[in-house]
Amino acid sequence: MDDLKEAARRKMSFGATVKAVLWSFFGVRKNSAYEEDSQTLNPLHVIIAGILAAVIFVAGLLVVVKLVVAG
Repeated sequence: MDDLKEAARRKMSFGATVKAVLWSFFGVRKNSAYEEDSQTLNPLHVIIAGILAAVIFVAGLLVVVKLVVAG
C-alpha cells in the first residue's frame, strides 16, 4: 500500500505524461527515457492519458472510415 501512495506522489506534469503515452502508442522510445519515466510518472496520470489517447485514436479511425465509405 505504501508503494501505491509513493507512486501517486510522483512529480511529473500531466503534459509530460501525455507525451510519454503518445510515444508509447508510436512504439519508439529510448531506454534511458523509459527508465526516467518509470521513476517519475504518476500511475493515475498514465491511466487517464492512456484512456484519453485510446478514445481519440478510435474516434479518429471512425472519422477516416466514414469519410472513405461516404466518398
